[in-house]
Amino acid sequence: MDAALHIGEPWMWAVFIGFVLVMLAVDLFLVGGNKAHKVSFKEAAAWSAVWFMLAMLFNLGLWRYLNGVYGSEVADTKAMEFLTGYLIEKSLAVDNIFVFLMIFTFFAVPAEFQRRVLIYGVIGAIVMRAIMIVAGAWLVQEFHWLLYLFGAFLVVTGIKMLMFAEVEPDMSKNPLVNWFKRHLRLTPDYRGEKFWVYENGVRTFTPLFLVLVMIELSDLIFAVDSIPAIFAITTDPFIVFTSNIFAILGLRAMYFMLAEIADRFHLLKYGLAMVLVFVGTKMLIVDFYKIPVGLSLGIVALIIATFMFASLWVTRGKVTK
Repeated sequence: MDAALHIGEPWMWAVFIGFVLVMLAVDLFLVGGNKAHKVSFKEAAAWSAVWFMLAMLFNLGLWRYLNGVYGSEVADTKAMEFLTGYLIEKSLAVDNIFVFLMIFTFFAVPAEFQRRVLIYGVIGAIVMRAIMIVAGAWLVQEFHWLLYLFGAFLVVTGIKMLMFAEVEPDMSKNPLVNWFKRHLRLTPDYRGEKFWVYENGVRTFTPLFLVLVMIELSDLIFAVDSIPAIFAITTDPFIVFTSNIFAILGLRAMYFMLAEIADRFHLLKYGLAMVLVFVGTKMLIVDFYKIPVGLSLGIVALIIATFMFASLWVTRGKVTK
């Protein structure tokens, strides 16, 4: 099979983007997404299952289409690339959740107000990922040596995560937060889910606006890690985009499902760091030895599963916050 084969036809892009818009609309307007409420574990788990099943059904449909058009070899390879990319992006999203939890805790955001911030966070993440994927795919195609740069960046990032996994950032010293506090007119408390209100004819921002800014910034920072990571698996823009977006679509539900038990999975940070080191190394040796996609999937799954079960074992019997 031609490794450089890109499968994304214009109609495939149109159908997928239409699907994403429809699902976001359903989430926003038809299942209580437009009402302030605390998302329960049951609701979050149900939506997490829905997003996972939709991702798997999409991959199955993609495999069947490619099998009929290109043959089984292309279909098997592209389906495996999607599954591996989805697992990597889903795994790295766990680190997003730890950061989201830190931001919400620092700003003392009531649980019923968090879902609106995360909705906009997901939309912002989709837009940013789309721009970065298109740019990244073009750059990798035009300048192959960038794969080495991406690989080195991921290895360094993974090593730094291993070294500073137990270090908690001090949000009170964050320069961006302090800049906004000095330069914006802010309300002293939350005003429902509003990001700003008008007081005496003057727009005044609420603390929830600062939370949104920090969530979007964290999305951007994590995109810088995750986009190069999936390019280690495939450079096909359609596979990169769809696997990435499916992982992002389930991010909000996964946050509410894991937020209450985040302390049980504190060792996962080490596993995520090792995943970054592995995919970075894979990129660095791509011209000397191409690690099969199936083997990559197995290694990533083994790393995540090992540290997940290790976290549960170490914290067994402990009560979460």
